[in-house]
Amino acid sequence: MDISETLAPRSDQQNFDDYLAGPRTVTVSAAHVVNGEQPVVLELAEYPGRPYKPNKSMRRVIAKAWGTETDNYVGKRLTLVGNPDVRYGGKAVGGIEIAAMSGIGKLLKMPLTETRGKKRDFTVQPLPDAPKQAENAIPDEVITQTQRSIAEGKLGEYLSWLTEKGAPAHILEFVTNHSKEQN
Repeated sequence: MDISETLAPRSDQQNFDDYLAGPRTVTVSAAHVVNGEQPVVLELAEYPGRPYKPNKSMRRVIAKAWGTETDNYVGKRLTLVGNPDVRYGGKAVGGIEIAAMSGIGKLLKMPLTETRGKKRDFTVQPLPDAPKQAENAIPDEVITQTQRSIAEGKLGEYLSWLTEKGAPAHILEFVTNHSKEQN
């Protein structure tokens, strides 16, 4: 049995710790700009309520690959990896980097600022477009979390959390139907 999902920190966004077990390929379900230190929010179909908020370097990669209009990001995929060498405030704190992207036809290479005055070459692999799925497919993460919530007797809490986070109607219906089956 895979314990990857039990390692996830409780958080409202993707974190470096989520990627200790290895890379994850995700699908952008929505994208928007907000005020604050992490202004770009990429909602992920596989992780409702836990978006990816790319740092400035990764925003530059996204802009180079997909352009600057967030409407163009929906439906595209990313393979995200944890890099323990990502620095913030001069200290290695670990961070999430993009290893591969759909919507690019070939290898993407670009220089990124590593420290003031120092650049590093950064490479992103092309990622094939996702195979066409049913429009209302239920992500594996939702299925796993639903089963876990049933086992822990916390399905109502999970459903409330999904509702609060704005999960799509078909996901709420899936969890609600399991709630009815449980009773």
